[in-house]
Amino acid sequence: MLSALLGVVLLLALVWNIARLVTSPTDKLIQAVSFCLLCATLSFPVGTRGGAGFVDALIGEGTAKLLQNAFLLGAVFFLKCFFIHSVSDRETGRARVRAELVPLGITILVITAAMAATPQAERSHTYAAASMRADGVAVFYLTAGLYLMYALAVALRWTVRYARMSGRPLVTGLWLIAGALTAMVSAAAVREVLTLVRWLGGEVPRPAILGAKLLLDLAIPLFVIGVLYPASATRWASLRLWWHHRRVYRRLAPLWTALNQVFPEDALHRGHPSWRDSLSLRGVHRRYYRRAIECRDGLVRISPHLALLEAEEHPSTGELAIESTARHLRAALAAYAAGEPAPSQAVPIALPHGDSLEDDVRQLALLADAL
Repeated sequence: MLSALLGVVLLLALVWNIARLVTSPTDKLIQAVSFCLLCATLSFPVGTRGGAGFVDALIGEGTAKLLQNAFLLGAVFFLKCFFIHSVSDRETGRARVRAELVPLGITILVITAAMAATPQAERSHTYAAASMRADGVAVFYLTAGLYLMYALAVALRWTVRYARMSGRPLVTGLWLIAGALTAMVSAAAVREVLTLVRWLGGEVPRPAILGAKLLLDLAIPLFVIGVLYPASATRWASLRLWWHHRRVYRRLAPLWTALNQVFPEDALHRGHPSWRDSLSLRGVHRRYYRRAIECRDGLVRISPHLALLEAEEHPSTGELAIESTARHLRAALAAYAAGEPAPSQAVPIALPHGDSLEDDVRQLALLADAL
């Protein structure tokens, strides 16, 4: 169940990053993350029992094991490329990436040769059940593990460095990744020691092997969560803002409707929005800002008539209260429509307590509620 969930998460993360790559095809950072997730996703099916059996039957024993490890090595290589490009200019980054291809290529060649030198009966092994007395098996795991330790340690160092300089929500994702990389490096180091002991003829307690595997199994989903967290947190904040603007937009409807009936010329250009625009984040934000501006413009124009009605009840204080404005607004609009005279000087109405648009909209919403 956990493996299936991890596969789904990897696939979703890959699809999301490919979508980003389509919009920014020359972005080296997005390229590195996308290829990292691609390699991790490709390693998943050949690591399952069914996938490994199919590949081995199609090509030969041990092919699935070799491909799985090659894809994992590729994943950590592209993870390292991400940090290389993040701290280097384009030309320097390309040169360093080309240099890093050398140890990756050597590692893949060595594990391929080790697999070829392994007796066929020992090729489709699991780490726990593998016979490390066979030189090919031991060299396979030692070489792949050594590269994993190196690449993951480099990535961990840069992740910690960036986490100390970053703000939320990125810092949370980076510390999750750092925790996952720490677990991966620890698991790889433990497996290197266990492999060496078994190769030299020593006995290793089974709980030690299972503990290293469990540490790695927990680290991989934690790493994916860390990669997805910053974007997910940002998207969640965007959705919350979208919902707030949509709710306030509807809340302003009574005030906007009353003003628009008398001042239709104040309506900003709308065009003919599609249903997608009506549901999109930008479409809701545009309508929210437009309605707030139109409400404020209408209140400025009707304020002299409101001031006259207020003066009939008691002397004006210079600013009309929300309750008083709501009580007299419809009568003031009717007076304006009838062409009744009023002073040309505008009167402050429902002024915000701050300088931001949100403060202004908050007062307009209170007026709409009172209306």
